[in-house]
Amino acid sequence: MSGFDVNRLDDAIHGRLRLGIMAYLMDAEAADFNELKALLDATQGNLSVHLRKLEEAGYVEIVKSFQGRKPLTRAHITTAGRAAFAGYLEALSKLVEKR
Repeated sequence: MSGFDVNRLDDAIHGRLRLGIMAYLMDAEAADFNELKALLDATQGNLSVHLRKLEEAGYVEIVKSFQGRKPLTRAHITTAGRAAFAGYLEALSKLVEKR
């Protein structure tokens, strides 16, 4: 594995929940908060923290609205998020590929 730098793995994506969020959004484009919470078996607080980290990195956009009188929070993957996730997967594959 000469030449691979583990520091190339994006810390904003590398956590279990953040990786799950990004992987899901790559296919779904957007998901509501409760959908992600159930899918990832996460607590409300924990999911909020990880979504905020991805938002701060510019990888997801959080849109808050109302559906009737009920608040609705949706996460949308950004163009930068798509590029970052592709780069993350590329770096990860280089880490595990056999030489």
